[in-house]
Amino acid sequence: MKSGLFGFLFAMWALIIVGGGIIVTLLGPISISGFGDLDWFIASVIKAVIAIVLVVIWILILSKLKNFIFKKEINL
Repeated sequence: MKSGLFGFLFAMWALIIVGGGIIVTLLGPISISGFGDLDWFIASVIKAVIAIVLVVIWILILSKLKNFIFKKEINL
């Protein structure tokens, strides 16, 4: 039981670190030009949408991992 829980916690922290790295390195430098005063707003909307999509993907991955661990533990 403990190895499944530790595996889940490791995966959770790995996803948090990887997600933070993606956000900082890939999304941070995004800038839009050509829209005048709305450049910062459009860039922020794009960054927010990408960040929300990443959060949803991370939640789905952790949910699948949790279900896999619990099914494995129940079958033992």
